[in-house]
Amino acid sequence: MAKGFGRRAALALGLAPFAAGAQGFPDRPIKLIVPFPPGGPVDAAARIAAQALAPLLGQQVVIDNRSGAGGSVGIDAVAKAAPDGLTLALGSTGAVAVNVSLIPNLSYDPRRDLAPVGMVSGVPSLLVVRPGLPVRDMAGLLALLRQKPGGLTFASTGPGGTPHLAAELLKLRAGLDIVHVAYRGAAPAITALLGNEVDMAFLDLSVLLPHVRDGALRPMALAAAARAPALPEVPTLAEAGIAGVEVENWYAVIAPARLPADRLAVLSAALRTALAQPETAARFTGQGARVIGGTPAEAGAFIAAEIDRWAEVVRRAGIKPD
Repeated sequence: MAKGFGRRAALALGLAPFAAGAQGFPDRPIKLIVPFPPGGPVDAAARIAAQALAPLLGQQVVIDNRSGAGGSVGIDAVAKAAPDGLTLALGSTGAVAVNVSLIPNLSYDPRRDLAPVGMVSGVPSLLVVRPGLPVRDMAGLLALLRQKPGGLTFASTGPGGTPHLAAELLKLRAGLDIVHVAYRGAAPAITALLGNEVDMAFLDLSVLLPHVRDGALRPMALAAAARAPALPEVPTLAEAGIAGVEVENWYAVIAPARLPADRLAVLSAALRTALAQPETAARFTGQGARVIGGTPAEAGAFIAAEIDRWAEVVRRAGIKPD
């Protein structure tokens, strides 16, 4: 889209005071680092955000996939970038809030080296079981787990990932013994489930929806505060009698620390406006996600709380990096 048109859109949407305060920022394309490979849920969320932000900022928002070390490679790149607002990243639960507790000598400190622009979206974790497991609901699964301590397995996308943390949190809250089997990503974990190689898994609702809807995998409960519109018949874990297991793979736009306040204001206002657009919200909800939004301060407080929360789970569960 032409730069002039994007500027007119920004003016129409009330972003003019921010743009004026930032002296015409941005005047060049913005790079949005995605710390995971193309085609995954983080990449999908980043592309939705980038397409919505570009006309509001009057510049292209270019996706730059830099995967590795559970997202740490990409987050390190934005932490070390110039604080000019032209290099951002889409941070996730693991890369921003968990790796600091999981990876020794991590090259960045999320609280010191990153400046949240705003929350984007969140996808709740859904607990599913393999097709051959003889349970139909969460009560039946819990009974089987307690009948066979250490006799059932759960798949994850790797040590310290959201699927691993969700299962460890369930084990801690319900006093269960389930054996962890790590895979390198959601696709091989789902393949193992479909093949009856492992018994259960927590994975992003968006990833599991097609397999649940076609009856290949059986949903047990959602690790969320409320039921998901995409699967309204599936109860939450709290409804099933296990409180305190709310696990969401959330995404936030982050910038390098020391980003000037006027540029942060431009980016934050554009992000909030983009997320308020019905077509943008519909694209997220179509993937089983909820739009979060909010101010940089709200994002910072949320991320800080998540860092503390997952540090406790990592410590109590004795989770080590792969």
